[in-house]
Amino acid sequence: MPPRPLSRPLFLLLLVTGLFTFLIQSGELGTSDTTHRLQVTHSLWTGQPQVSPNEYPEFGLHGRGGRLYAWYGIGQSLLMLPADLLGSAAAHLPIWRVYVSSGEDPAIRSILVSISTNIFVNILTALVAFRLLGLLGFSEGESVAGVLSLLCATTHLHYAQNMTENNYILLLTITGFVLQYRWLTTGNGRALFWGSAALGLNLLTRLTTILDILGAGCFILLAALFSRYDTQRANDQPGTAPDATRKVPALSTLGTYLRGALPVYAVLLVIDRIYQYIRFGSWTNTYVAYFAREQRMADPTLPANFPFNRGLFEGGLNSGVLGPFFMPEKSVFLFDPIFPLALLLTVLLWKRQSPAMRAFAVATLGMLAAYVLFYARYNWWAGDFAWGDRYISSAVELTTLLAIPLLLRYRRILGPAVWYLGLTITGISVVIQCTSLAFWVPLEIYQMETFGHPTWVVFLRFKNIAAFALHKRAAWGLDTFAMFQDSWDAAHITTWNFLPSLLRHIGAAPLWAVHVLYGVWAAATLVLLLVSARLIRVLKHPAPKGRAADLAQPIPG
Repeated sequence: MPPRPLSRPLFLLLLVTGLFTFLIQSGELGTSDTTHRLQVTHSLWTGQPQVSPNEYPEFGLHGRGGRLYAWYGIGQSLLMLPADLLGSAAAHLPIWRVYVSSGEDPAIRSILVSISTNIFVNILTALVAFRLLGLLGFSEGESVAGVLSLLCATTHLHYAQNMTENNYILLLTITGFVLQYRWLTTGNGRALFWGSAALGLNLLTRLTTILDILGAGCFILLAALFSRYDTQRANDQPGTAPDATRKVPALSTLGTYLRGALPVYAVLLVIDRIYQYIRFGSWTNTYVAYFAREQRMADPTLPANFPFNRGLFEGGLNSGVLGPFFMPEKSVFLFDPIFPLALLLTVLLWKRQSPAMRAFAVATLGMLAAYVLFYARYNWWAGDFAWGDRYISSAVELTTLLAIPLLLRYRRILGPAVWYLGLTITGISVVIQCTSLAFWVPLEIYQMETFGHPTWVVFLRFKNIAAFALHKRAAWGLDTFAMFQDSWDAAHITTWNFLPSLLRHIGAAPLWAVHVLYGVWAAATLVLLLVSARLIRVLKHPAPKGRAADLAQPIPG
């Protein structure tokens, strides 16, 4: 008899993920970038323009026929298409006709799009991350802890509320890693095809995700090479436990891998190029070339290599190379404290890790370094209006995936000092990510216009939370002129960034509807607590072997 769903750790993990993702939603899309991408989604099936004329020159580029086009890839717009169809239909229901006619935000369409898409992406991310950790040899309990640390102890949590492309890119990248590694260990050609398709889909979102493709390729190649090396050592140590990839010849797999992956990447790259040609009439350029041209027309003083006009170390600690690590406004050590823990554990446990784990660590750290170097010359290398450095956040999150599973597995070997240090850092990381949800992200950015630089944004967020809770914002000098220049922005950064609070603060929704939402949120919180307790109990008292084989079940395709 198969185990009941409530006895399966994977089912409970996915349920927990869906519940807490629902609870952190604000109903808004989070950034103007995603709002513009949703307009592109809408244009795909309504015939509306991608960019309204009144948005130019702040947004949009002139393309073929002099029409205005969005400058992003189409990936996230395609992701939101089903939710946009549903949200647009729901917006015409009589039950909220008065609210829709008020024109207030959050709009019904954006509420449904943001909540459904964020939950969908987060649940799938939990699934594929769980599978990856299982394939790398971690137990169910270690895998569950690793997934929850990824979702709740990194900037991934912030972007599950504020829907930029980051989490979608990470989902496709982890999926690619999982399926391509399955191919390496089993020879399953379909796994290689679908893994390559997942990585290739990222090209439709952001062309720089070619670095994710290279990272996955490095992971596969290094896993094979490290396995061969360990096999040779194991010949002298017959008692050594075999690794799955030891059955696979190392360099001989490269040709097969390239023959299976490259055609898939090529097809998806061609699709991206077709979209580029439809908009701008070019097969080879990216939107950056057209953006630079129009910016130089508006400001002839801009350098010829704009927007990649910064020196690698221009600005010292605020440069594109050092800034992601040491700039108080963007430092990965402040926004993702679990990252240095991952580095420490990788070093301390290097010889104890399997070849695949070591390959994963090297490949992901290499991918992070490549992202830092690529964006170092970009004029807005830090990602502008974002929590941390959003251009490298997905790569940083990926490097942290093994940290908590390794900490749990080697707790006794590491000793109490490292164990308690790891727990402390993890707790701090979770608290920091939770504070990122409290207010809409531009709050501190507006305050910095008055406070100047450097500003320790993470600590300022704690101060903002305390001031708002104690009604001391004005007394503590946290109300600045820039915060209130735009009435829409002011309304969104002066309340808790959760849907019931935002609707109550805006004041357009009926009060009864707000009270119902508070009740729904309270009920979801209670269910989350009960399911979390059940998950802990199941992990403490696992089912007998053979009854809960979540890790052994293959991924479809």
